[in-house]
Amino acid sequence: MTKVAFISGANRGIGFETSKKLAESGIKVILGARDLNKGKKALEEMTSLGYDADLVEYDAHDLNAPNKVYDFISNKYQKLDILINNAGVLLTNDLFVTNSSSVSDKDIKDTFQTNLFAVISLTQKLLPLIKKSDAGRIVNVSTILSSLTLHSSKDSPIAPAKEFAYNASKTALNAYTIHLALELKDTKIKVNSGHPGWVKTELGGPKAPMEVKDSYKTSLRLATLDDDGPTGGLFHEEDTIPW
Repeated sequence: MTKVAFISGANRGIGFETSKKLAESGIKVILGARDLNKGKKALEEMTSLGYDADLVEYDAHDLNAPNKVYDFISNKYQKLDILINNAGVLLTNDLFVTNSSSVSDKDIKDTFQTNLFAVISLTQKLLPLIKKSDAGRIVNVSTILSSLTLHSSKDSPIAPAKEFAYNASKTALNAYTIHLALELKDTKIKVNSGHPGWVKTELGGPKAPMEVKDSYKTSLRLATLDDDGPTGGLFHEEDTIPW
């Protein structure tokens, strides 16, 4: 039976590249897009490349979005093999700031809504469909900037990047990864966080060293892990990143 994957924020950037690679391997990909018009353009491009894809609206600030996505997948596909929580925001548009003393309450709440709260709500709602899979995989797209170990280490390689709301929301997302993986450890479902790299997306900016076309590798690996693959970790491609 064909595997089915749902990817949030899939109409561009890392999500779209990951969608193409999953579809290339024969997986039915459902694109989640906040803007349906942009989602339709992405779907048309997928179709033009010969990939099997579908589209559903997903807005992290719509509290009913998990129900809409669940109904769509349940009615059309009855199960879900892969969930990639890819949608994320950096509201200041600048990773290289130090703003713990000045970040606004609104920015913190809006960032956590997209990067954490919506992920939890969506994952919880879709979990019954993932449990129907022979090998469920949940991938939470995180960042190396979530690592408290690296942030606090002497001569930290990520020292200049102290945008608080974004970093903290991804650290909290990692905590959800750990807790859910432990809860599901006796099932066939694997839950991991992935750092795709510093990518030339709208979020990553033009100075990022990784091209968008290469940004799929970590998510693809974690979405297609073998039965003996890891769970409950933070990875960049084959490398483990410390919490």
